[in-house]
Amino acid sequence: MSKRFIQIVFKIVIAVQLISIVPAYAKPGKSRQTYAIAYLTQEQAPPPILSNVEPFIKNKGEFGAELAISDNNTTGEFTGQHFSLKKFIVPPDGDIIDVFNKDIAGKFQYIVVNAPAEHLNQLADLPASKQALLFDVATRDNVLRNEQCRSNVLHLLPDRAMRADALAQYMLKKRWIKWFLVIGATAEDRLFADAIKRSAKRFGIEIVQEKTWEHTFDARRTVQSDVAVFSQVDDYDVLIVADEQGEFGEYLDYRTWLPRPVIGTQGLKAVAWHRTHEQWGAIQIQNRFKEQAGRWMEEQDYGAYLAIRAIGEAATRTQSIDIQAVKPYMLSDQFALQGYKGTPLSFRTWDGQLRQPVLLAAPMSLVAVAPIEGFLHPKTELDTLGTDQPESQCKQDK
Repeated sequence: MSKRFIQIVFKIVIAVQLISIVPAYAKPGKSRQTYAIAYLTQEQAPPPILSNVEPFIKNKGEFGAELAISDNNTTGEFTGQHFSLKKFIVPPDGDIIDVFNKDIAGKFQYIVVNAPAEHLNQLADLPASKQALLFDVATRDNVLRNEQCRSNVLHLLPDRAMRADALAQYMLKKRWIKWFLVIGATAEDRLFADAIKRSAKRFGIEIVQEKTWEHTFDARRTVQSDVAVFSQVDDYDVLIVADEQGEFGEYLDYRTWLPRPVIGTQGLKAVAWHRTHEQWGAIQIQNRFKEQAGRWMEEQDYGAYLAIRAIGEAATRTQSIDIQAVKPYMLSDQFALQGYKGTPLSFRTWDGQLRQPVLLAAPMSLVAVAPIEGFLHPKTELDTLGTDQPESQCKQDK
């Protein structure tokens, strides 16, 4: 299928969707509205090479943002709006705060931030950020949505709590309710393990054994002995691993003492996006992205895509370039963002988190989509994943 044909089909789809929108919002003779969006990212240094199977991708997020700009401008042809993207790419040893202050502060109201968690609130707390809206497309830290939340930040990717709840729901459906938890040595591993423990308690799942991986991280040399010995514990249904850097988790499957499935950061994973996802029109955006980028869409690409599409959706509906009109609409019950997951996505007013289905994916297949059928909620089943409003520790007056 040619690129030109795909573009024509997409424009036809957009035109059909806008039939009910254009009469309400488009005004003949009205001047064109322009939305300037900044994309700020800091390149990450390549991690230690553990495998030659998955190459290191240094530009995750960038192509997703570009694709969304293209889609926004397709819509803008009908609504009299134009969206521009200015990219600011900071090298690994650069100062992202300095770049923000020099090149972005006071010039952009909408800023897509693809940066590590430790920089997000530093950026959000800068004086110039108070009149801007930051779209976090990289972090998954629960604390950034709770105790350390900021009212000028919206989070596009599921946090660790949402991912852990998605896994727990599926495991409960399968009645695999005895877990063996293996934790890596990094701070991120411990944060994911904490999310797992929270979900286990929430859904009545028993963690029968918890161990920290203390063997050499060159697991290829030790799998024949260490993994089997390490995993000799009381009977369990699944091994759930917390190894966000991928230092040892890939070598647990098929090598444990008992024949049990592996889930968590390896094996069956809870993710925002996955290359095996093809339902609800996902195959269309998968193909368009791959043709543009020459690779599969990653989570940060999906997050950046959703961020800019959210701006486009709110701009179309409000017909305003003023952030004081766009942001309240984004956080309202009227806002609905199509994310190729079978149900509209929306932002939680209490913590700025984008509520969304979470994909449960094995390396080469999509296994399930959470929330799992049967888990109910008075407002939306999407709020059975992660921190619900009564549980939130976010103070939006920060």
